[in-house]
Amino acid sequence: MLKKAFICIVLLTIIHTAQGQTSFKNWAQTPPMGWNSWDCYGSTVTEAEVKANADYMATNLKKVGWQYIVVDIRWFVENDKAGGYNQTDPRYVMDEYGRYLPYSGRFPSAAGGKGFKALADYIHSKGLKFGIHIMRGIPVEAVKRKLPIKGTNGITADQVYTTDLQCKWLTDNYTVVANKPGAQEYYNSILELYASWGVDFIKVDDLSRPYHQGEIELIRKAIDRTGRPIVLSTSPGETPIKDAEHVKEHANMWRMVDDVWDVWKDLIHLMNVAKGWYAYSAPGTWPDCDMIPLGRIAIRGERGVDRMTRLKKEEQVSLMTFFTIFRSPLMFGGDMPSNDAFTLSLLNNKDILKMHREGTEVRQLFMENGKVAVTSRNSKTGERYLALFNIGDKDAATISVNLKELGVNTKYKVKELWTGETFKGTNSNFSQQIEPHASKVFLFR
Repeated sequence: MLKKAFICIVLLTIIHTAQGQTSFKNWAQTPPMGWNSWDCYGSTVTEAEVKANADYMATNLKKVGWQYIVVDIRWFVENDKAGGYNQTDPRYVMDEYGRYLPYSGRFPSAAGGKGFKALADYIHSKGLKFGIHIMRGIPVEAVKRKLPIKGTNGITADQVYTTDLQCKWLTDNYTVVANKPGAQEYYNSILELYASWGVDFIKVDDLSRPYHQGEIELIRKAIDRTGRPIVLSTSPGETPIKDAEHVKEHANMWRMVDDVWDVWKDLIHLMNVAKGWYAYSAPGTWPDCDMIPLGRIAIRGERGVDRMTRLKKEEQVSLMTFFTIFRSPLMFGGDMPSNDAFTLSLLNNKDILKMHREGTEVRQLFMENGKVAVTSRNSKTGERYLALFNIGDKDAATISVNLKELGVNTKYKVKELWTGETFKGTNSNFSQQIEPHASKVFLFR
């Protein structure tokens, strides 16, 4: 009898573990879509600005699938600055367990140690979801003060850290040694706090280069332990392709490249890096093209002055075409209340978003001589999508694809998804002339 009971306990443990390792994929069956404060507000976004963007999304974009509102970096620093970081004399807000808390000077509803609960409640009341950014590791300040780790019997912050592989560009935290007693409990404690606030999305920075497998596993376990469906985004930098199998079993989305800004070369670099990642897009786990640097950015951002994106209109269309056919998560970086009609049209095109939501079997056909072709299939209707890009700098280019390779019959109807133009065709050699830096995306019926 005891033997049978033991076997049952072991089996239940295995089943529970397996469920914990895979259930998080149910939280992002399609690529997450939202807004992130980084491109426009850097490390100084305020509660009023977050609410204004949430209001805009609820009114203009929620109905087509946009839902996450994410507060990016350093919401816990009292005296940070625009255009970079104050690393000379930062004043941190944290609790007795070394867990960062929002600075009430920028987030008034967080006063008295209330955290982001009220802000999350506001965003939830709009039918949206709330997210935050954190850096991996444990605060340097908590280590210096030897603050206790919640959930342990006397283990303190100075017992779980190492200076090895400390983030080079932002030194708020030290690396957590994953196998040290108290390491898992530290991550448990912060995710427990975030879950109590109502956090639905967490972007964890400095995980990808080098790839911090130990801390990623601690974070995955800590999220699962909360019982709350919190989407996990790992960032930034080029996640090593050798770690693809590991990251897709622990995160919902992971960055493929460094920050993408409003310069054409960043999109070309992204296309090149993406070649290795097409095979890893799947319901619940998505290679991430980074934020969308369109609309009004750099109001108090890291790079440049307050501006509308420097990308030309055709370049903006090309960026959105690639992000959507590739099925990247979509995190808009501009200040949404400042959107003009053209910028909004890039975000609310129902045909484009249907391709993004329902596409499958995404693959690159070619990328050569300044010509790029990417295709996918609608998972519900079987219809075929085809995106063509001229990434050359000087001349218009004729780009041709043999439709037989896509399984398209010799009689077909075509719709260009940005313009809505429709026409019929019978030639299996489908050709389009496309201007430099421009693109077109077609649906074949």
